[in-house]
Amino acid sequence: MKKAWLTLSALALMAAAGALQAKEYKEIRFATDPSYAPFESKAPDGSLVGFDIDLGNAICEHLKVKCVWMANDFDGMIPGLKARKFDGVISSMTVTEARKKEIDFSDKLFTSPTAMISKKGSGLMATPESLKGKSVGVEQGTIQETYAKAKLEPAGVTVKSYQNQDQVYADLVSGRLDVSLQDMLQAEQGFLTTEQGKGFEISKPVHDPLMPADIAIGIKKGNNDLREMINKGIKAIHADGTYDKLQKKYFGEIDIYND
Repeated sequence: MKKAWLTLSALALMAAAGALQAKEYKEIRFATDPSYAPFESKAPDGSLVGFDIDLGNAICEHLKVKCVWMANDFDGMIPGLKARKFDGVISSMTVTEARKKEIDFSDKLFTSPTAMISKKGSGLMATPESLKGKSVGVEQGTIQETYAKAKLEPAGVTVKSYQNQDQVYADLVSGRLDVSLQDMLQAEQGFLTTEQGKGFEISKPVHDPLMPADIAIGIKKGNNDLREMINKGIKAIHADGTYDKLQKKYFGEIDIYND
């Protein structure tokens, strides 16, 4: 009898543990770095806007949960996720092997390679040889920072890391930087189309194993319930055409999902 009672108790504990793991979300807290237009930025009224923001809101709408947006510096995304300050990261975060050791990722959101910005006519190329003796600006915590420190710095390039992308561009425009490295789509539409981007040009995509191009939603390691939920939401916005509408709104006829 005692053995049977222990068995029943063990089953009850297992059932309770399963119930705790299968969390029912009424809201999802997403962190984002609002210095990365057209993906995420602040409108004049202070609200968060952009392609990633619209994607997140559409996913939440399909899942019938509330989206709560939290502005955060990019280099604090993974530590904040691990500390449960938010549930997910939608901030043009590239899927890398190093990051996969620390957090989990949703299915792919889109694809975008890295590119270099320099002054028109500078003659600079996105190679360690061409950039030797020059200064390169990158945002802290990005794949571009990882690449620059691993491949450019040892070749004699001065690498300067900034808290956000707006600061990178400010020093690029002022002449304190020779070039900057960032997401290609962000550079094209978030900088070159602006007044401060006049007089600058963008390189061809810079390909390197340290800078893959697939972007996804970051999720705390082991949170399979949320990952499965979000993946259902991603599939839903593709199935009903919402993804295509948002892609066209921000990028015209460019296919950033299959690129």
